[in-house]
Amino acid sequence: MTTTALPATSTATTEPTAAPFSGKLQSGVLGATRVVVSFLFLCHGLVGLFGAWGGIDTMGGSVELFSWPDWWGSMIHLVAGAFVLAGFFTRTAALLCSGSMAYAYFVVHQPLALLPLPNGGEPAALFAWIFLLIGVAGPGAFALDALRRRR
Repeated sequence: MTTTALPATSTATTEPTAAPFSGKLQSGVLGATRVVVSFLFLCHGLVGLFGAWGGIDTMGGSVELFSWPDWWGSMIHLVAGAFVLAGFFTRTAALLCSGSMAYAYFVVHQPLALLPLPNGGEPAALFAWIFLLIGVAGPGAFALDALRRRR
C-alpha cells in the first residue's frame, strides 16, 4: 500500500487587518459619546452652581460660593464640560474632568465603602474613565479643535 503526502495546510486563520470600526464611523461614535457625556457632566455643574432641576437639595439650592470642593467641582463641571462638549481644547479639558471625578471618587465616595455600588460612586467612576478615554483618544468628530488645527 502506498501513502501519499497530503499538502501542508496552514493553521493560521485569516483575521481582518483593520478594526471593525475605523475611520469616519469611529470618529463619529467618539464625537457623539463626547457630546452626550459632556452634556450630562455640564448639567451637574448647572445643578451645583445655579440650583437647576431642583438643585442639590431638591428645592433649588446651590453650593456655597467658593466652597471647597463643591463650588470648584461645579465650576469644573460647567466650564470644562462646556469645552469638552464644544470640542475646544478637548484633551486638556477632558483630563481635567477625569481628574476631578477621580478626586471625587477617592475623597468623597471611596471612604464610605470600597466598591462603587455601595458607596454611590458609580457616576464619578464612569465619568472619570470616559473622560480619560476622550483625553487620550481625542475629540472625534464635530469638534472645534479640528478648525483650530487648520489655522
